[in-house]
Amino acid sequence: MSSFGRAISSARKQRGISQKELAAKIVKEDGEAITPQYLNDIEHDRRSPSSDHLVGEFAKVLKIDALALYGLIGMLPEQDRRLVRKATPDQVNQAFVAFRKQLKG
Repeated sequence: MSSFGRAISSARKQRGISQKELAAKIVKEDGEAITPQYLNDIEHDRRSPSSDHLVGEFAKVLKIDALALYGLIGMLPEQDRRLVRKATPDQVNQAFVAFRKQLKG
């Protein structure tokens, strides 16, 4: 997975779902589905999902781990953003050092 859009496109194609079908299944906070054009923009990395809710919708519908999707868009989930706001700068730095160390193997 090299980008959010590519991950979404790949998962959609693996499931044999058209963009129009997937767009109809991704429901925004207001209860309306996203448009196929918005999905196309996401898949081509011209846009990113605008909320935690949409990241969760993509994860649920496509059965992808939401945390992996957050990583691809360079965003922390709300629960982690709250932790960062409560932490000291040193604690945040230590957490990111541990995170990078874990990913490097």
